[in-house]
Amino acid sequence: MDLSVWILVEIYRYVVQNANRATHECPCGFYNHPTRRCICGSYAVQKYISKISGPLLDRIDIHIEVTPVEFNELSSHQSSEKSEAVRERVINARKVQEQRFKKHQHIHSNAQMRARNIQEICIIDEGGRHLLKMAMERLNLSARAYDRILKVARTIADLEGSIEISNEHLAEAIQLRSLDRENWTG
Repeated sequence: MDLSVWILVEIYRYVVQNANRATHECPCGFYNHPTRRCICGSYAVQKYISKISGPLLDRIDIHIEVTPVEFNELSSHQSSEKSEAVRERVINARKVQEQRFKKHQHIHSNAQMRARNIQEICIIDEGGRHLLKMAMERLNLSARAYDRILKVARTIADLEGSIEISNEHLAEAIQLRSLDRENWTG
């Protein structure tokens, strides 16, 4: 077995074995719950979260903290975007990416970009650079997180049909790195 395949298999096994840790931020499972109170102390929460290493988290493009949905929200008749519309946006974004990378061997989507491709394709204006610089400094983000944010921002722009990455796309991509935030455990 190739070493890189073996490493990926080991990472997969680690994630599967620790799936419960990945889905709950603390031993009791109620950290940041909207209605239930967490009984864990801040040290216990930090210790529990630190079991997932920073370098492993760095390799995950999107981090989203999900809280339980209340029954009233689930059962409401409020309309939401139809799956067909979302599917169509995704298909269109994938077509844009296929076209973008047709001259690049082994790259078919934004997620597969290397640093050189990111510099060429994920161009942001001065305001975007300032926003990203502030996020990097305030959230103590790594160089790998920087690349991930730019790739996700490019994908958000593609989903919206935008040629350029706007500051809004960048801000949304930064928000999707919630586990990178220093002291997010309070």
